[in-house]
Amino acid sequence: MRRPKILLADDHTMVAQALAHYLKEDFDLVGIVDDGQKLIRAVRELRPDVVITDIAMPVMDGVEALRQLRAQGETVRIILLTMHAEAELACQALRAGAAGYLLKHSAGEELVAAIGQVIQGNVYISPLIARDVVRAMSLPAGRGATDLTQRQRDVLRLVAGGLTMKEVAAELNLSPRTVEAHKYEMMETLGVRSTAELVRYALRHGISPT
Repeated sequence: MRRPKILLADDHTMVAQALAHYLKEDFDLVGIVDDGQKLIRAVRELRPDVVITDIAMPVMDGVEALRQLRAQGETVRIILLTMHAEAELACQALRAGAAGYLLKHSAGEELVAAIGQVIQGNVYISPLIARDVVRAMSLPAGRGATDLTQRQRDVLRLVAGGLTMKEVAAELNLSPRTVEAHKYEMMETLGVRSTAELVRYALRHGISPT
């Protein structure tokens, strides 16, 4: 019987290596990548059965990579493995097409169980947040980070890293006025009223400044 093929995506080398060591007894690990763009390429090239990805990664985060894979018609089963326990973020991931949402501190045997569930076509949610997620999923979908464009997410990531509007503009090869426009559009989309609230939102939802 063929063993399921697993692709890991995490920019923390020690975490990725620990997961790889734990999973190799039951699964075939076909690759490890450290950002969302590499994840998209690896899915096309390696054709894994299941992807296990962090959310906060450089270049492109795990949720955005998930959205782009689904937009491209990729049906690979994807489990988000993250430290972020917010039900809202889990709902965004599930609505974007995730097959599982698992907290890092409860990984291990639970991760193996989650992989087994998603391979069978089920959805797996960490029991620690499952009740909150089910309750939140029953409510009308609000606007959140998944409503941002990739360029807006790039701006948000750099703002969360403490860069000024001028520094963000230089980093992204944009004009400061364009960056300001992106910032205010994001504030309206996310329902926040200041740059400080925007930064808190980014950090709370795994939009990493690195």
